[in-house]
Amino acid sequence: MALASSARPIEGAVATLGVSDRVQFLRKTYAHLGVALIAFAAITAGMLMYMTETSLKFSAWALRGSWNWIMILVLFMVVGWVAEKLARSNTSKGLQYLGLVVAVTAQAILLQPMIWILMLKFGNPEQIFGSDGVRVIMSGQAASILLQAVVITLAIFIGLTLTVFLTKKDFSFMRGALAICSFAALGVILASMLFGFHLGAIFAGIMILLMAGYILYQTSLVMAHFPPTGYVAASLMLFSTIATLFWYVLQLLMSLNSRD
Repeated sequence: MALASSARPIEGAVATLGVSDRVQFLRKTYAHLGVALIAFAAITAGMLMYMTETSLKFSAWALRGSWNWIMILVLFMVVGWVAEKLARSNTSKGLQYLGLVVAVTAQAILLQPMIWILMLKFGNPEQIFGSDGVRVIMSGQAASILLQAVVITLAIFIGLTLTVFLTKKDFSFMRGALAICSFAALGVILASMLFGFHLGAIFAGIMILLMAGYILYQTSLVMAHFPPTGYVAASLMLFSTIATLFWYVLQLLMSLNSRD
């Protein structure tokens, strides 16, 4: 949920370039974003398949109590903060790539508990925790929910991105409102952890709307307010928002399909 980059135009920003230079910048940005998303899926699946015990132990620790979830939330915030600082700064390309790798890896690790909940809640725990050890088995329903979350997340992102590109409307004015809503959401999340009340599907839906606002805002930044050399930082910023959007879409679908 990082507010990556200022809404104030900067010298050498993409908006000041010729059409061919702008297209090249946008191609690099979204190519890097595509690679980051593929790497995110690969690392997430790889941890489940080849680091099963580590993934399970981390997930069990994360789900053990409210304070553990608060630590997970703080880690989310740190990753977002790193993404924002890299997007704002004029650091070397190597540091930008390092930031992208760290963000992708961290998000894949932080998604592990949600995937285990999905497998256990919509699958057969006896098959997963068999006599021969822990096995990664995803039921048809769990796989369907996961696929729906991927499709919905990509549909929201692509639709909103096209909205900005086709209308050419500048949504950078949303910065202040998004910041206020983000702090409010953070307060609600912390309160739920400390006092034990369940946020549920409604809150997940609200967070999806908030991430949609970030996509509009950040796409405007990519189109007009990033320097031509900032494509790695721009892709990092967008990736962070898409990963958070996917988290809440998956959470919403799990709530709506709950057997409880």
